[in-house]
Amino acid sequence: MKSLRILIADDHELVRRGTRQLLLTRSDWKIVAEASSGREAIEKAKKHKPTIAILDLGMPDMDGLEVTRQLRKEVPEARVIILTMHDSILMVQRALESGASGYVLKSDLTKYLVKAVQKVSQGKQFLTPQVSDIALRDCVTNKATANSNTKPGMQPSQRELEVIRLLAEGKSNKEIGLELGIATRTVETHRARILSKLDIHSVAQLIHYAIRHRIIPIPPSRPNEPQVVNGSQELQKP
Repeated sequence: MKSLRILIADDHELVRRGTRQLLLTRSDWKIVAEASSGREAIEKAKKHKPTIAILDLGMPDMDGLEVTRQLRKEVPEARVIILTMHDSILMVQRALESGASGYVLKSDLTKYLVKAVQKVSQGKQFLTPQVSDIALRDCVTNKATANSNTKPGMQPSQRELEVIRLLAEGKSNKEIGLELGIATRTVETHRARILSKLDIHSVAQLIHYAIRHRIIPIPPSRPNEPQVVNGSQELQKP
C-alpha cells in the first residue's frame, strides 16, 4: 500500500505542530507540506500532490471551504478533512457541499484525527461523533414535519437512527451489533432498509436530507461564531 501524503493547513503554528506530531506516529504517513494561509495551501497542494489535506476553516486570505472547493478542482485525487472548533450544523453542511470528506473538531483532535485520516484514505467519510450526534438528535421528535414530502412508512425508525449514528462513528456491523445487543445480520438488515427508505449512501447525504426536510433544525449562530458568506460519512459496508 502506498504511503499517505498529507498536507496540513492552519494559521496557528501550535496547531500545525500538534497535528504533525500526532500523524507522524504512523510510519507509513508522510507530511509533505504545511501552510499558514488558504492560498499557500492551494499552491503547496498543487506542488506536492497530497493524498489527504487537513484544513482549518478560518485561515487568512481564503477560508477553508473555498480552499476545499479549489483544491478539489486543482488536485482531485486529494481528499479533504476539515479540522475546526465550530460544531454548527450549517458549517458541517457547507463543508460537505464544498467537497470535504471529513469533519473533525479540534477538541477531538487527539482522539479522532488519526481515525478520520484512516477512514477518508479508504474512500469513506468521517464526522467526529459529537457532530454526528448534533446532526441526528432531533430526527425522531421532528420527523413529522417531513411527512408532506416523504411517503408514509419511509421515515427511519428510532432503532435505524441508532444504527445510522453508530455507522457515522465508523463502527463496523459487528461492533454495532455488540453495542445495541443485536445480531450482526440484524444490523445488516437495518442498514439495507435505511438505504432503501432514504435512497442515500453516505452520512453527508443523510444530513442534507434531514436539513432539507426540516428533520434537523439549523441551530442559531453563537455570539462568537463567524457568519458564513457565499459558501461557507459514507455508510460503512461490512
